[in-house]
Amino acid sequence: MTDAEIEDIEIRLFFEAMALRHGYDFRNYARASMKRRVLALAQSQGCRELSALIPRLLHDQDFLAQALAHLSVPVTEMFRDPQVFLALRRDVLPVLDSFPRISVWQPGCATGEEPYSLAILLKEEGLLHKAQIYATDINDVALAKAEEGIYPARHLAAFSQNYQQAGGKAALANYFHTAYNFSKIDDEIRERIVFAHHNLVADGVFCEVNLVLCRNVLIYFDRSLQNRVLSLFHDCLVRGGYLCLGNRESLQFTDFADRFRVIDRGNRIFKKREAVQ
Repeated sequence: MTDAEIEDIEIRLFFEAMALRHGYDFRNYARASMKRRVLALAQSQGCRELSALIPRLLHDQDFLAQALAHLSVPVTEMFRDPQVFLALRRDVLPVLDSFPRISVWQPGCATGEEPYSLAILLKEEGLLHKAQIYATDINDVALAKAEEGIYPARHLAAFSQNYQQAGGKAALANYFHTAYNFSKIDDEIRERIVFAHHNLVADGVFCEVNLVLCRNVLIYFDRSLQNRVLSLFHDCLVRGGYLCLGNRESLQFTDFADRFRVIDRGNRIFKKREAVQ
């Protein structure tokens, strides 16, 4: 048996232990991506063999947070892919304005930049006062940072460029308080967001919402897990609710391709179809 084959066995055993011991099931995540992350975890722990991680996973409760932080690496920024936020501003928010209350679910919220971006968008369109954003993730370290809403001030320049391209109506700095090289999101924006732990693989429907914004999460799942997660999204959306995915994600070839209508193919915005009687 080759070293590569033994390594694959170690990785499978690691994910079995993660699922059976802690209930976090990464077994249907894209294999190549997860292999890189497990290797990085082993390196960070000084383990020469991947199997050395398994006893720690089984017996050291504090190790779980470190493992999850490596396995769910947050990659995000404010108004990332600004054309998507421009499309939401132009085509989706005017429709949501017709509802007395607006609820949004953002799974995979990472360190919070994207839900804060959406809240700013809602503020500028006069909808924030009747909106509630539920931002969830499995990474508790990332969630803690998201809830703080504090970012290095040096990032604001790049964030501001994205914001302007997304149709920003003011200066992004207006939504932050900056001191000591850090910028903290304004309380009015922060108060419209609830951050919570939620596992897309194992947990059920989070709430009933008008919009699910889940970008660049499905790309890490295999087809069966994509269908499982899309079922959650479909069930939690109100009639005519919207789904926004990442620019490398699609409903094509999933079990839900015919349950959503394409609103903006380029920006991956879909609308839940009426149920067939």
